Amino acid sequence: MPTRCLICVSILAAVVAGSCSRPAPPPPVDEATLTAQALRRFDENKFGMFIHWGLYAIPAGEWKGQYVRGIGEWIMFHAKIPVKEYEQLAAQFNPVKFNAEEWTQLAQDAGMRYLVITAKHHDGFAMYHSKASPYNIVDATPYGKDPMVELAAACARRGIGFGFYYSQDQDWHEPHGRGNTWDFPAERNPQIYFQGKVLPQVQELLTGYGPLALIWFDTPGMLSEQQVTELRRLVKRHQPSCLLNSRIGHGKGDYLQTSDNAIPIQVHTKVKWEVPATLNDTWGYKKNDQNWKDPADLIAKLTDIAAKGGNYLLNVGPDAEGVIPEPSQKILRTVGRWLAANGEAIFGTTASPFYVDGISWRVTAKPSRLYLHLLEWPGTKFRLAGLETEVKQAHFLANGLAVPFKQSGTAVDFELPPKPVDPYNTVVVLTLADPVARVAAGYRAEDIPDRVELWAWTARLVGEEIRYDRARRSATRFVKVDSPGNELRWYPYGALGGEYQVELTYACENHRAGSRFRIGVHPSNTEMTQSLTGQIEATGGRFLTRRVPGAITLGPDDLFISFSLPEEDRSADVRLQRLTLIRRK
Repeated sequence: MPTRCLICVSILAAVVAGSCSRPAPPPPVDEATLTAQALRRFDENKFGMFIHWGLYAIPAGEWKGQYVRGIGEWIMFHAKIPVKEYEQLAAQFNPVKFNAEEWTQLAQDAGMRYLVITAKHHDGFAMYHSKASPYNIVDATPYGKDPMVELAAACARRGIGFGFYYSQDQDWHEPHGRGNTWDFPAERNPQIYFQGKVLPQVQELLTGYGPLALIWFDTPGMLSEQQVTELRRLVKRHQPSCLLNSRIGHGKGDYLQTSDNAIPIQVHTKVKWEVPATLNDTWGYKKNDQNWKDPADLIAKLTDIAAKGGNYLLNVGPDAEGVIPEPSQKILRTVGRWLAANGEAIFGTTASPFYVDGISWRVTAKPSRLYLHLLEWPGTKFRLAGLETEVKQAHFLANGLAVPFKQSGTAVDFELPPKPVDPYNTVVVLTLADPVARVAAGYRAEDIPDRVELWAWTARLVGEEIRYDRARRSATRFVKVDSPGNELRWYPYGALGGEYQVELTYACENHRAGSRFRIGVHPSNTEMTQSLTGQIEATGGRFLTRRVPGAITLGPDDLFISFSLPEEDRSADVRLQRLTLIRRK
C-alpha cells in the first residue's frame, strides 16, 4: 500500500478511536428538574417589578367626564363600556415616550431581579404584536411597534428575568371570554375562546421573546382542568424552565400566588409563594390616585415577606405616553438604595426560624448567619429570645461596626446606639457557631402561640379611602361605600386552627362612637361563613383593648379574616391597631 494511503488509514483510525473515546452527550434534563432549578432562582431573587400597562391608561380612571371607582385597569368592566366604544381608545394610544432602557434601569435601581408585564389584561387588548388577533398595539394603534421586543432585550442585557402577565379566562372583548355581560349576554363556549385566542397567543409569547422566567396567569374562571392542563403542557413544551403561578388554576401552577396585596400572617414554607402588590391603590394608571406608599412601609413589607419565605412583586402603572409616574420612580429608588447597603439580608436568604411576633422586628437566614431586621428602633437594648445556637459575633450590616451582646441560655441581649443606623430598617448580622440556627421549643416558626396578634400593618387594606397611620400603628377611615368597600383583611394561609376568642385594640373619639363593626371569616373572596359583631365604644381617643362576645373557628381552608363597619360609618375615623386571637383550650 502506498505511504500516503497508510497515513490516511492511520488518521482515519485515530479519528474513529477519538470519536469512540469521547463521552456521550448528557441526557436531556427533565421538566421537573428544570422547574425545580427555576424555582430556586425565583426564591433567591425575592423582589420583582410588576407592570400594568394598556389602553386603560388613556381614560386613567374617568369615563365621559365621570370618575369611576375601582382599580384603573377594570374601568371597562366597572363603567360597562361597550366594546365598540372601548376599541376606539386604540386609535388614540401612541406611547411615544416609552423607553425600555429607562424602565429596566428603574427596576435595576430598585434592586428588582425580575420583571412581569401585562401582555393581555382582561380588556382583551394585546400589548404586543399578536398574529392571533388584530386587536393589538402594532395593528390597531398609531404607535405601530411592539414594545415587548425592546423590553425583553433590555431585561436580558441587565440580567433581569423577564415574564408576561396573561389573562387566560377573563376577556371583555370576546363573546366567549368571561366577564362582558353587557355586550354578550348569551351563554358562552369557553373552548372557542380558548382554542381561538388563548393557546395561539400564549404560544406567540413563548416563541417570540426569548427565555421567559415566568408566565403570570390570572384565574381560570370557566376553564376546565383539561384546558388548564393543556395550557400548562404548551408552556412546558416550549420553555420547560418557565414558571407558572397558581392562578393558572386547578393546582397546575409551580408556586402559590397570594391574593393581591395579601401577606401571610406567619412564616409559610410549605410551598414557594409570591405577593403581588401595588405602590398606590391601583394597578393600571389612574391620574387621581396619589395614595403612594411610604418607602419605609415598602422596605418593611419586603423584609416581612422575605422573613416569611415569599417573593414581593411590586407594581407600577405607566401612563398612556409610556412614562412611569415620578412618585413611583422616587419611591422605588429609595428602596433600591436601602437594598444596595442591605441586600445581603434579603436576596438568597431563607425564612425566619422564629414564629412572627409583633411588627417591630423580623429575621432572615443564610448558612451560619441570621439577619436581625429592626423595623422599629427599640432604643439602646434589644433581646432576641429563643435562640439555642451560640452567637460568635454581631455587627451592623450597613457599616460593619460591631454590636456588643451577651448570650445567656436562649436569650441574646444587644446593646444598641440611641439612634438607628438606618432610618428604615437597621440590620444586625449574627454569625453563628452552627450552619443552621437551633431555636428553642415555643419560639420556632411552626410553634404558633395560643395568643396571636393581627396588627393592622400586616393586613391588606381594601378600599380607596382607608389609610394606615404609621405613627399610631393603626388603620382608619372605614368609610361606607358600595364598591370597593373599606376593610382590613388578614390571610392565615393555614397557620391558624381551632376556636378563638377575639379582642380589639382601637381608639375612638367619644363623639364618633356607635357604629357596628363586623369580624368575618371567609373561605373565599365571595363568601363569609362566620361573623362576630359589636359596637365601637368611646375611648376618649386613647387605645384600649376590648373583648368581642362569642368566638370564631378557623381551619386550613379559610382564606382571610376581615374587619369592617358594614352598616354605617359614623365611626369611620376609629383607629384599629390590632385584632388579638386567643385560642380556646
